[in-house]
Amino acid sequence: MSTVVARPAPPGVPTGVLGSPWLSFFVRRLGRFVVSLWVVVSAAFVMIHLIPGDPVRSALGMTAPVEAVNARRQALGLDDGLLTQYWHYLRSVCGGDFGTSMLSNLPVSQQIGDRLPATAQLALAAFAVAMLVAVPVGVVMAVLTRAGRRRGGELAFTSTSVLLAAIPEFLLAVGLVYVFSVHLGWFPVAGRGGFDSYVLPVLALSVGPAAVLARIVRVEMLAVLGDDFVRTARAKRLPARRIYARHALPNALTATLTMGGLVLTGLVAGTVLVENVFAWPGLGSTIVQSIQQKDYPVVQGIVLVYGIGVLTVNLLVDVLLAVLDPRSTIREA
Repeated sequence: MSTVVARPAPPGVPTGVLGSPWLSFFVRRLGRFVVSLWVVVSAAFVMIHLIPGDPVRSALGMTAPVEAVNARRQALGLDDGLLTQYWHYLRSVCGGDFGTSMLSNLPVSQQIGDRLPATAQLALAAFAVAMLVAVPVGVVMAVLTRAGRRRGGELAFTSTSVLLAAIPEFLLAVGLVYVFSVHLGWFPVAGRGGFDSYVLPVLALSVGPAAVLARIVRVEMLAVLGDDFVRTARAKRLPARRIYARHALPNALTATLTMGGLVLTGLVAGTVLVENVFAWPGLGSTIVQSIQQKDYPVVQGIVLVYGIGVLTVNLLVDVLLAVLDPRSTIREA
């Protein structure tokens, strides 16, 4: 009877749980997230100190009494040293306290909490519409134009998608309001109410990303359709629907999901102008009003929330891609 002898791991190669590529992946991603979050928080703190002049005087106006200005500066801690202010700001942000509005005296976190759901609903709805349109359109165009077929259809699709992606969201929003609200009267001009009030803002935000994602899906799908495993599936005379849906599409979605994360973060930023066109009660309209009124703590808090949102979406996309394609995670580790 032969005896199997376990060989020790080579020097320098981690073993056990600590040597797991998944653990290494999560530690690296979480470390990157923490460092990026610290950079965002620091940038938000520096932003208010780069404003020329006295931000409190700018917010309260040149005619405000000196006593009121000094009291406000003391309440905000602006008379302390820069490092002391920075330390207090870090502690406050970690505790969920973004400061107090200069004008309303309300906590910034309360104002953000009141407006964030409206922005999140708009961005997520636009993202869902963009994905639901882009994936089927991209797959269908890849199937129709593979192997150089239908050159005219390929040219029309490419030209249309480039044109739609080039239109700014706010300009498309103005056009949609003029046609469907002012001229036809099908949808409300502004405000957040029932389902019909979501249609035009969501369209304005989703048309460009849907065009970009559809082109990416088509390119990735064309590459996958030329792989050996797809040719093998065809040789086995599997149904075309099964080949495209179960074999080709999952392998083509990796780059689409990566780009989808960037699109979602871009949609959150794009809501700033679109919300102002439709008078949408979200963070976008709030930050514009706060800039105009020089309410810098509110601006600071909203910028920080946008930054945290972008970092969180990127982290979730990285984890999702690792789950869908574990081999890339192991190679990277």
